[in-house]
Amino acid sequence: MSEFDLIHQYFTRPTRHTNLSVGDDAALISITKGMELAISADMLVAGTHFFADCDPYQLGWKSLAVNVSDMAAMGANPKWATLAIALPEVNQPWLTEFSNGFFSCADTFSIDLIGGDTTRGSLTISVQIMGEVPAGKAIKRSGAKVNDEIWVSGALGDAAMALAVMQQRFNLARSDLNQIENALHTPQPRVALGQALHGLANSAIDISDGLLADLGHILKASKLGAIIRLDQVPISDTVHKNLHLKQVKNMVLAGGDDYELCFTAPSNQHAEIANLSKTLNLALSHIGQITANTDLIVHGLDNEILDIKETGFDHFN
Repeated sequence: MSEFDLIHQYFTRPTRHTNLSVGDDAALISITKGMELAISADMLVAGTHFFADCDPYQLGWKSLAVNVSDMAAMGANPKWATLAIALPEVNQPWLTEFSNGFFSCADTFSIDLIGGDTTRGSLTISVQIMGEVPAGKAIKRSGAKVNDEIWVSGALGDAAMALAVMQQRFNLARSDLNQIENALHTPQPRVALGQALHGLANSAIDISDGLLADLGHILKASKLGAIIRLDQVPISDTVHKNLHLKQVKNMVLAGGDDYELCFTAPSNQHAEIANLSKTLNLALSHIGQITANTDLIVHGLDNEILDIKETGFDHFN
């Protein structure tokens, strides 16, 4: 199978929002009047971001989903993506499952795959995503205000715990692992939440590297600090059963791979955000407050101030 046969068979599908798609030197798109283009990119490398022998359908989903999550954090509507993939060989069953997973995510969020590249090499997946956001309305990291409430969606720590079990760094019963492993393999980007936060949130970020690391990006960009409470951070029953362990506390606060949203909003929006939680059928939890100083303080389960040495994943640290 040639490179171009591979692209045609596995990565060429009808598009929804695109003037010219896969098959030319470049794609052509039109931006809706009054909108800005939001663009992000992520690279996933075998052995670093995923196990080389992982389920290809789940990998296809996650490859796009982690990018969709960036759009959600900006309050953007994802519409277009490009895919560059290096493959050690042409494995047609693997490609079938990978592309099915990728397009399942694309169909869920109405995203067009409009181009990319293929090459031979160590398994590496690079996705660029583009979306639209009303001009001047993108939710940035730099918008947090003193006394903003800090919120997170969903539950944190499941993905990090599932990864620790797979890496044999943590023991868990199979029944408990079944409850949390989907968080690692098929994260659910919070696109509807991101768009609903226009006019409510002052800042937002998606939690990919870990709550403390990613909240830290908001604090650095906004030149502010925060106080959060571990007992207010939302967690699953499986994580809760093990939260007394320091290792598990680190999974919740710094494990990453959650792809939930962390956002800040004025306290007078508290009731509106609580109502939004009901409307979206999505847990939204108030975990702390933005402060005028630049410190990030975490209160533990007994209200003690935790000594934080690990805040999240860093490729070069």
